[in-house]
Amino acid sequence: MSLENLLNIGALARATGTKVETIRWYERVGLLPAPARSAGNYRTYGEAHLGRLSFIRRARDLGFSLDQIRTLLDLAEDRERSCDAVDVIASEHLEDVDRKIADLQALRRELDSLIGQCRHGKVAECRIIEALGPSTGA
Repeated sequence: MSLENLLNIGALARATGTKVETIRWYERVGLLPAPARSAGNYRTYGEAHLGRLSFIRRARDLGFSLDQIRTLLDLAEDRERSCDAVDVIASEHLEDVDRKIADLQALRRELDSLIGQCRHGKVAECRIIEALGPSTGA
């Protein structure tokens, strides 16, 4: 990338849809390498930063954890390596997503049941409020 193609942090943020503070944080935690500095001590980012940050953003959008992203980035560095380790990470993440979906479906059924029990009376008789309150079990 030539000098005129270098990005400042604001341009990198706009190009990737990432907040400036998030970019700085990714640098602090080691997901994004520290950029070069201009003569005025401003951060200057190149294509490698743009590509890596885009990868991080997409992985975050898919719900991968920071540790998973760190591992995926490390694996991506060795282009000749088998992608078995990548498949394992993605498969484990898919299992987590499936568990969350099942939990959300159960939550939906419970809320739907509570709403279905509503008699549209007074709050004192509200089944939803009652269900949210402390249990009065033995």
